[in-house]
Amino acid sequence: MLLTERLAENVRACFTGIWIQSHEHDEALLEITRLCHSEDWGLLSWDIDRGLQGTQAIGESDASYPDPLAAIHSLNSQADSDRPTLLVLKNFHRFINSPEIIQALTQQIGLGKQTRAFVIILASLIQIPPELEKLFVCLEHDLPDRSQLEEIARSIATEPGELPEGMELERVLDAACGLTRYEAEGAFSLSLVRHGRIDVSVVLELKAQTLLKSGLLTLHSGSESFDDLGGLESLKAFCRRALRPRSQESSHVRPRGVLLLGVPGTGKSAFAKALGRETGRATLTLDVGALMGALVGQTEERTRQALRIVDAMQPAVLFIDEVEKGLSGATSSGQSDSGVSTRMLGTLLSWLNDHTSDVFVVCTANDISKLPPELIRAERFDGLFFLDLPGDSQKQVIWNIYREQYGLTEEQKLPEDRHWTGSEIRACCRLAALLDVPLTQASENVVPVAVTAAESVARLRRWASNRCLSAEQPGVFVHGERSKGRAQRKLSRDPRRN
Repeated sequence: MLLTERLAENVRACFTGIWIQSHEHDEALLEITRLCHSEDWGLLSWDIDRGLQGTQAIGESDASYPDPLAAIHSLNSQADSDRPTLLVLKNFHRFINSPEIIQALTQQIGLGKQTRAFVIILASLIQIPPELEKLFVCLEHDLPDRSQLEEIARSIATEPGELPEGMELERVLDAACGLTRYEAEGAFSLSLVRHGRIDVSVVLELKAQTLLKSGLLTLHSGSESFDDLGGLESLKAFCRRALRPRSQESSHVRPRGVLLLGVPGTGKSAFAKALGRETGRATLTLDVGALMGALVGQTEERTRQALRIVDAMQPAVLFIDEVEKGLSGATSSGQSDSGVSTRMLGTLLSWLNDHTSDVFVVCTANDISKLPPELIRAERFDGLFFLDLPGDSQKQVIWNIYREQYGLTEEQKLPEDRHWTGSEIRACCRLAALLDVPLTQASENVVPVAVTAAESVARLRRWASNRCLSAEQPGVFVHGERSKGRAQRKLSRDPRRN
């Protein structure tokens, strides 16, 4: 429902205190002005710079009302009992904590039901003092949807060839989702100046700057792809299938995401970063630690704000790395942080379960024992995958990828790589190129994590056995252990070397 429709309903229902959250004040005020003209309602607007303005004297301001308190008092003299009169106070959250303002608003909102006078606060955030909470209803001015973004793009790209068509236009609109009208206009205009046409790379660049300003999310813009990852074939196939294009009739079937559990260095983070590029989605990285705030209620507000941004950026991949480190304290937060971690976890879990936006969540974890059990229950994610140490065939693919990447010849003898992960193979190739030594010599500087943390790795693999899906082949991961010298491997399910 549009802002004007929701506002008209509340005015007719005689809610005389209305708070509108908007990041585009001029656009919101323009929509309110159009509504008042169509309904023949009176309209006044006030800001600290221009004072009081009315629809009957556009462009003129009343310098006698520069004071916010005087602006509220002016509504009584301007009100008309024969029709509603709306007073829009822009950025009024900066003044609302004053005792005089609180008292004036309390009296005016109560009196407005008789005089048909409505107080509308237009601000970028909802920040209502406790004394006024019950007197205001809150509305949200939505960001532009795809059709509005396309309209903006067509109004800017007026020459032939400046606006892409077909799937390229869809990618541009996907990239622009989550931007305000002002930001979208700037991104499209900059693209025309730089490339002579609207290009998705410029839109993503402006989008990354927008996320940087919030400080809560970052937009990953790397060049990774599935071709750069050896193995993980079952996981790749699952996510490709889950994120395939769907018809409009099946749009209510939304993929939720995957939780990746595995040995450190087996490609969990690399997969998450490559997934967005592989499926044509923006990859947003959420740092759970950055959500923590020093003030009371700040952490919860940051969490809600970050999730609102994520919803606005759809379609997207949301990447939360090492999620157990950010959420592991939730079970004891009542004693350590007054329950902040628990409330943040509750907000995240509710969003994971209830969000309807086209956002695919990829969480990675190295230690399942530190995760709250409610995070891994059914319907939080589409699948829980375990990434084990790569087998011989996967290692060969990984060696080929990194030898080519670092300019190493294929004639070089490969070192002993038993218990190595993909990260350790990459480290060996990088050191060989850096030190200009053979791979076998460079391997002397690499100690695999399966050796340095053998107990943790063994415990993790035992936990994952028969509980997680295998990232390498379809079906459940099964780990075989050697007991009393006898091999107890289930080769039908896990043919890899352990």
